Amino acid sequence: MKIFTGLYDTCLRWSRHRHAERYLAGLSCAESTFFPIPPDVMLAPMVLSQTDKAWRFATVTTVASIIGGIFGYLLGYFTFETWLGPMAIEWGYGDKLALAESWFAEYGVWVVFLAGFSPIPYKIFTISAGALIMPFFPFVIASAVGRGLRFFLVAAFMKWGGPPMEARLKQYIEVIGWSVVVLAIVAYLVLR
Repeated sequence: MKIFTGLYDTCLRWSRHRHAERYLAGLSCAESTFFPIPPDVMLAPMVLSQTDKAWRFATVTTVASIIGGIFGYLLGYFTFETWLGPMAIEWGYGDKLALAESWFAEYGVWVVFLAGFSPIPYKIFTISAGALIMPFFPFVIASAVGRGLRFFLVAAFMKWGGPPMEARLKQYIEVIGWSVVVLAIVAYLVLR
């Protein structure tokens, strides 16, 4: 069943749209707060289609992601006690909250950096950082470094890989897509 090739082609089409940069910024901001799809899926094809704007796209993605992270932090800071915390416990995520809290206590700002750089859902840590009243400026700095490294690396790989990278990516997009789905299911089963 080939569904990822069509999605990839759609992302490439969107990446050439005249408002693509705005869509990328919106996606990046939303992903840092609540949206499940990472901005890499739009950043990569945009860089492939316009390699001369690679660093601009990476900057837009990074800045918008940090802004979204700040929204997530504020959401956690102002609504956790009254709304998000009780809702998470009601939905059975109390143990995950305790785990996040222990990670913050043990690793501090490094947790935010790691979440910003890795495929770990960054939004969980932006909201948790606010809920646990992590110092704001270290949070922003860790977010900027982690997110910036991630998005500039994606842009660099796509820019320097160029058309051969695009051909290679398109050749293996189904394998990559289904691998991510399988990993997500395994992660869900392990973490639940």
